[in-house]
Amino acid sequence: MPYISVNGISKTFKVAKRNSGLKAALKSFFKREYTYIDAVKDVSFEIEKGEIVGYIGPNGAGKSTTIKMLSGILLPTAGNIKVCGLDPFRNRSKYVSKIGVVFGSRSQLAWDIPAEDTFDLLKDIYKLKDSEYFKTKQELIELLNIKDIIKKPVRSLSLGQRMRCEIAASLIHKPNILFLDEPTIGLDASSKKVIRDFILKINKERKVTVILTTHDMQDIALLAKRIILIGKGKILYDGSLAKLKSRYGSFKTIDVNTKQTIKNVKMKGVISRSKTDFGYSFVIDSNIISVSKFVSHITSKYSVDDIDIEGELIDDMIIKLYKYYEI
Repeated sequence: MPYISVNGISKTFKVAKRNSGLKAALKSFFKREYTYIDAVKDVSFEIEKGEIVGYIGPNGAGKSTTIKMLSGILLPTAGNIKVCGLDPFRNRSKYVSKIGVVFGSRSQLAWDIPAEDTFDLLKDIYKLKDSEYFKTKQELIELLNIKDIIKKPVRSLSLGQRMRCEIAASLIHKPNILFLDEPTIGLDASSKKVIRDFILKINKERKVTVILTTHDMQDIALLAKRIILIGKGKILYDGSLAKLKSRYGSFKTIDVNTKQTIKNVKMKGVISRSKTDFGYSFVIDSNIISVSKFVSHITSKYSVDDIDIEGELIDDMIIKLYKYYEI
């Protein structure tokens, strides 16, 4: 049986609507009109224990709605979810001890008191033993480098410091599953690295299953081996990142430093040629012509000082994926 099983879930929201103006406001007071919005439509997937899965899509695609249903905050309009054999919504009291949730745009930490006080409160909520709690807290403090900042009021922390404390709070009860919704939003490079390294460590050492939603494709590239693309409320792609790269990441940029003039290279698979300050920049499709074949051709005809090869960025591949599915 899959660790996480999502079968045909949908979520429809009933939203009141009215035109602007006083007359429309008075009319809606007596007779309200509604519109129905399908945030998620017939979504199905399975996730095995210990996987890190990137759950991606444009704004409004249904990512956060799915995470809220997986974490038991929302009840699906249709379909069912089973995580560790439990229904997240109907078995919520038993289920919450198995999961940790971090929403980048919302905080679970009390704003005016130190994060450590919230940790102590969570200890009582989850009924943790003193020895177990203090051991786990100390591990999290060291791994996330938050020894000093947990003693400061949360409102005085930087965004990066607060997010590290948020992640510690979500893991204080040692859950088996971690839902991360935009965990690195707005963070500097140093804070992002700390969080990414930590996620990889707990996944490797404790087999924590991670579902990650983010617009930062570097998070996906460095953490996830599998991605699920959702668009217009539906699953559009579910597969490995390696397969995605082979399908949409075949373009390579090859910068050739040379003092000679390189004319148009008439080889199949050469997409473009442009002049640079130090020579020329070529874009090739490696599915048609190999990098080694192209480089061999250039070096056999011209005197080359240096060559730099760069693969396509993950952001560009995802944009191609969005365009393919017209989202």
